[in-house]
Amino acid sequence: MSGEPLNKRAIAFVDGQNLYHYARESFGYTYPNYDVMALGQRICLQKGWNLTQVRFYTGVPDHHDNPFWNYFWSHKLAMLGRQGVITYHRTLRYRNQGVKLQDGTKHVLLVEEEKGIDMRIGIDIIRMAHQNKYDIAIIFSQDQDLSEVATEIRTVAREQDRWIKIASAFPISPTSANRRGINKTDWIPIDRATYDACLDKRDYRPKTN
Repeated sequence: MSGEPLNKRAIAFVDGQNLYHYARESFGYTYPNYDVMALGQRICLQKGWNLTQVRFYTGVPDHHDNPFWNYFWSHKLAMLGRQGVITYHRTLRYRNQGVKLQDGTKHVLLVEEEKGIDMRIGIDIIRMAHQNKYDIAIIFSQDQDLSEVATEIRTVAREQDRWIKIASAFPISPTSANRRGINKTDWIPIDRATYDACLDKRDYRPKTN
């Protein structure tokens, strides 16, 4: 296999909902306040990589199901697009889920289902590896469903006789329950200082009277 390139091209693949979930768990933030362009650039600067593209993926609820989050994501996605981020979104679906409480009572909750986002991320990572678009894929996620993508990327590297790295970046703090990156990838923990240096100063939540 060819040696490690001196100038390493990196693409960031960001699972917006997964990143938000673990930033909330690790740092206590109550809405997705990250600036993914700044976060990708900061990590690449620390590693000596050249960030060539940021791709962002998320589920967005329909306006009739959840007008608050529909407004938020519509405006945040529009701003990401103006920054040059490639965005992909799908409509969040809802289903009833029964839960049993400690006192034995049963309740039905309406829960969100995000279908197809991890599959889209995986397809893009593999497709762009075949197209030789990057040397390093940075996945901002802890979704273990993407571990098989790492295996496929190693196959692509052998077939093309070139060096390719796949890494997963994720928030971490003493309060984090999940302290693992995606299996078969290099792990890049994001501490609070790094995350807080990359906050989006714009608040896309709708104003309430």
